[in-house]
Amino acid sequence: MEKGTTRLLIEKIKEQMNHVVIHQEGLTDLALTAILSGGHVLIEGVPGLAKTLWVRTLSRIISVDFKRAQFTPDLMPTDILGTKLYNMKDSEFILKKGPLFTNLFLADEINRTPPKTQSALLEVMEERAITIDGETHPLKEPFAVIATQNPLEFEGTYPLPEALTDRFMMKLNLSYPGTEAEKKILAMYHTGFSAVDLHKDVEAVCTGDDIVRCKEEIQAVTVEDSIMDYIVGIVEMTRRVQSLSIGASPRGTINLLLTAKAYAAIHGRDFVIPDDIAELAIPVLRHRVVLTPEAEFDGVKADKIIADIVAQIKVPR
Repeated sequence: MEKGTTRLLIEKIKEQMNHVVIHQEGLTDLALTAILSGGHVLIEGVPGLAKTLWVRTLSRIISVDFKRAQFTPDLMPTDILGTKLYNMKDSEFILKKGPLFTNLFLADEINRTPPKTQSALLEVMEERAITIDGETHPLKEPFAVIATQNPLEFEGTYPLPEALTDRFMMKLNLSYPGTEAEKKILAMYHTGFSAVDLHKDVEAVCTGDDIVRCKEEIQAVTVEDSIMDYIVGIVEMTRRVQSLSIGASPRGTINLLLTAKAYAAIHGRDFVIPDDIAELAIPVLRHRVVLTPEAEFDGVKADKIIADIVAQIKVPR
């Protein structure tokens, strides 16, 4: 694949996305970086910030299958994985596929379902396959789980286990769009925009195969040894600061490398620079660290700790 192809494709995707989702460029940049890196995304934000709309719009723009499941306390693993049913006519069991058999899967309010159902995502997020009754079914590429959770409501919720949280390549925190952006949103709906029917507002610019081919260019992105040392230095420091009881795992180190390569390609470069690492450190690492009780009591935030770590590590030249 020619150099710059990924950047041009992402620019087309972002242009279409801006027709529907206003002032969420950060979400688009980072989430696409994760998807192109073969990862999954956890999005945290209050209801009404267009999280679901963003995923639906992306599936339309890149021409891939999209399915959504509302995670509730009574949701069972088979509700998302699927199950085998007995066909009396043919006297055999047939597979009824769950919504996870798709390209983009939206796990809406993932923290509202019990750990038993949450854990059903572990295999599919890591192996890109679903095992039902001992039979493994590989999933088609591209595949990504986009999960959302509300940071304000805790009643009736189940915190994600560390093993599942670590499976997400990035955790993105969404905030309100701002006054000017909200006025543009009002103008859209005033002139007839409908989130139900996106066909008249966005058009497909590529296919899932194009997204997969972008990974060839990303794989060829150069990473100098000094950048590798920079990544390891940042992650290693998370395991030594006093305000963190648990630092980032080796999966965090790997994901920081993979996302940096995709981020470079998205910006038209075939090499990673230190700024890529600094930009991605917080979304890649914020959900992989655990604060000490004392730090939590003092109101310290993981984002601030990671930002301080990045500032302390010597930048390669």
